[in-house]
Amino acid sequence: MMLGQEHHIADWFIIHFTENNGMAFGFEFEGEFGKLSLTLFRIAALIAIGFYLFRSARKNSNPKLITALSFVFAGAMGNIIDCVFYGKIFSSSQYQIASLFPAEGGYASWLHGKVVDMFYFPIIQTTLPGWIPFWGGEYFVFFRPVFNLADASISIGVAFMLLFQKQIFHHEKGEEQKKSVTDAAAPEQH
Repeated sequence: MMLGQEHHIADWFIIHFTENNGMAFGFEFEGEFGKLSLTLFRIAALIAIGFYLFRSARKNSNPKLITALSFVFAGAMGNIIDCVFYGKIFSSSQYQIASLFPAEGGYASWLHGKVVDMFYFPIIQTTLPGWIPFWGGEYFVFFRPVFNLADASISIGVAFMLLFQKQIFHHEKGEEQKKSVTDAAAPEQH
């Protein structure tokens, strides 16, 4: 697909090809250094999430926490793959279909690729009533953001953690308290 091209699956489900140079909702840090900083930050965050996930799994933490972290980790990994590799292995898709491993090289250097987004769900499209302050009479679309499977995975993981936070973090706190009581009760060894 070319950049901006779309396929209508249903009125409320559109495959819309776009590229995101920055973060969620199109926010980005400007320039080469900004893009590099964002990619390196994403890699560092992925390492931290991976370490926490590994540690939680080894401690037999709450399965809901491990599930939620796994969703976040997988989504972060997917977006990082785009950032790190896509600019190097694909040509630009502006006004043309991108080619894989172009002879002249990709559209960007390592760590400067764009994240591919494609799912668009304009479920509600309407004009807001005039009595609504500031936005009355304006065209409104819900759900406007275009996203990818990795974004959905991160969102599901975070939503899962929020939904089950009392069970997840109460269990974690209880395990830490049990460990500290067990450690305190154990005789010192010399």
